Amino acid sequence: MWNLDGTPPVRVNATVLTRLPDAMRRPQRSSWADANRPGHVADSFLEGPCFDAQGNLYVTDIPHGRLFRITPDLQWHCVLESDGWPNGLAMHADGSVWITDYRHGIQRFDPASGRLDTVLGHRNSESFKGVNDLVFDAQGRLYFTDQGQTGLHDPTGRVYRWQPDGRLDLLMSNAPSPNGLAVSADMKVLYVALTRANQVWRAPLLADGSISKMVALQTFFGPSGPDGMALDRHGRLLVAHASLGCVFVLNALGEVTHRLCSPVPNSSVTNVACWPGRDAVVITESASGSVLVAELPAP
Repeated sequence: MWNLDGTPPVRVNATVLTRLPDAMRRPQRSSWADANRPGHVADSFLEGPCFDAQGNLYVTDIPHGRLFRITPDLQWHCVLESDGWPNGLAMHADGSVWITDYRHGIQRFDPASGRLDTVLGHRNSESFKGVNDLVFDAQGRLYFTDQGQTGLHDPTGRVYRWQPDGRLDLLMSNAPSPNGLAVSADMKVLYVALTRANQVWRAPLLADGSISKMVALQTFFGPSGPDGMALDRHGRLLVAHASLGCVFVLNALGEVTHRLCSPVPNSSVTNVACWPGRDAVVITESASGSVLVAELPAP
């Protein structure tokens, strides 16, 4: 991962911002862990970091169907518990929290009332493979990945775009394990993390809404691959890598300029979010049930 000028990525050490309190952990067997972490009892598996306008941080706990709100003074509150497997989160302009739930599809949670409803549970009566992550663009259109158990053995994962008028566009149907995704601020580029291919793909978004000439922007290595992603306020792409224990920072050429490293041994870095108004990022470290923070130098 040496760059074109021959320099390696700058290492930035992340620190533990907060961890799931012991009283909220559930060291018990779950069907999610049996399928995805066989032989392990997962007391939690944190994902989907997302800030609201008040500075609260939301995270999901996949195996136990929970949504947590972490206040600015780092107090944890379980605001939702369901029979689903919630993964990615995105904040809607109206203040609602949108969730990709592997079991139930696209859901919407209203923090004020505590109400949870399903926005999109299927496509043309066909169930999703298992939705994973999501992001809104500047016009309120929702992009989300339908990953399921796809991979290099079965490259049939999908990427969808949901329009506020209810129209659902299928943008990709040949993706080996599509996971995190990001849309550029000018809405001209879509980035998709392909976990089992160990790549990040880049696609121009055309004026008619289609994508074209998608390329592999960066290729990684390891037993797993890229997971959640985010774009910071400078346009840098942040890529959480589940098995390498870090977040890679990519510039427009796909060069890795920085590496945000977890302090947790045998780390599982699953997702990343930008701290509003700061050059800092928060990272879900799922192996220990922690939230990390790293200060990213300005470009």
